[in-house]
Amino acid sequence: MAKEAYPFLFPLLLVAGLFFCLGMRWPGSFFLVLSLFIAYFFRDPERIIPVDEAAIVSPADGKVVGIAVEPDKTTRVSIFLSVFNVHINRAPVGGEVESVRYLPGKFKVAFDEAASAENEQNVLVIRRGLDRIKFSQIAGILARRIVCWKKPGDSVVKGERVGLIKFGSRVDIFLPENVTLSIKLGDKVQGGASVIGRIKHA
Repeated sequence: MAKEAYPFLFPLLLVAGLFFCLGMRWPGSFFLVLSLFIAYFFRDPERIIPVDEAAIVSPADGKVVGIAVEPDKTTRVSIFLSVFNVHINRAPVGGEVESVRYLPGKFKVAFDEAASAENEQNVLVIRRGLDRIKFSQIAGILARRIVCWKKPGDSVVKGERVGLIKFGSRVDIFLPENVTLSIKLGDKVQGGASVIGRIKHA
């Protein structure tokens, strides 16, 4: 379980315990169930990371809700995370964190196409040799807190945990022209485990 759960979990468990001590079973049960949901939401399972050097893995769990070619010729793959998905974000490739940039914005529903451009987000770029992979942690209507554990200059390995988004969100990844997609619209992916594309070098 991610440590970000503790500020929510401990107070809820305390309130649940107080209600049970007072003999108030229904309120106690409500707060206990809420505590269990928080623990479930912030779960942090281990993943088997593909060893294929050319593979780019999904930065998040969720459903592929958008695939589009951007003006700079990169292919944007949008992944929607519901409240039932694991919300840990992972590095799609190994390399050096070249930049981390926070962009303020709106809080539209995360599956809305406009969320990619208009919502609050944190944009990371990882450089691996001549390749640069950009991905964005995007807030949604419920997700009002983006957490990033990395800073420029940090080294990451493929599939490494880099942050999380609290309570429903979206992650966009921008793949350069030399990447062949391995997913299609509607696919469900797992962060760090699912291959979403492979880099081709001449």
